[in-house]
Amino acid sequence: MTGRRRWSTEEILDAATTLLRTGDAESFSVRRLAAELGTDSSSLYRHFRNRTELLRAVADRILLASMDGHRPEGDWRQRITLLARRLREAFGDQPQLAAIWGRYGSGGTGSRLVMEELLQALRASGLPDREIPARYHRLVVLLSALVSSEAGLSGITATEYEQAMEQFRVAVLGADPERFPALAHFAREIRPLGADRPAAFEEILDAHLADIQARLP
Repeated sequence: MTGRRRWSTEEILDAATTLLRTGDAESFSVRRLAAELGTDSSSLYRHFRNRTELLRAVADRILLASMDGHRPEGDWRQRITLLARRLREAFGDQPQLAAIWGRYGSGGTGSRLVMEELLQALRASGLPDREIPARYHRLVVLLSALVSSEAGLSGITATEYEQAMEQFRVAVLGADPERFPALAHFAREIRPLGADRPAAFEEILDAHLADIQARLP
């Protein structure tokens, strides 16, 4: 009698990544993943102690891929901007995985590589060491939010996007000027949330880095 196949850690992560591309972290379970692999949950728990550890490993894999071949270039602002673009690209077509990074974080090699590059870049800026941890934390929160938000747009179809744009136009252009005077005033200039995300990403990040630079000794 032939026993069940033994899956490697990498194969389990491959399957989990595929499953998460079509679902979300809330509906993800080790039992469901085991069913996809044709095995039982206990065989997966030999590799990962629990669901959260597995999700963190999936997120770390993306971070590791984003750092593959990375070489620091330019001054501290250019280094952080380059890293941000790499993270955005790595998570770009995997919105659920971007959300997992923002929610669960990661303690693996990929995470440490990202942390090291950000901390080195902030040190190169001339910030006093005592201020770097807080600045690092704010920067990571900003990046995870921007990446997760932008990646989410790639998960909707062209039809869904157009329907959302139409609803936006109706809601804004049809706003009652007595109840929503400011909205009615700016209605033709207000842009929907999904419009021109790459430019917004760059501008928000640049404004944050400019604030750091303005506070340098």
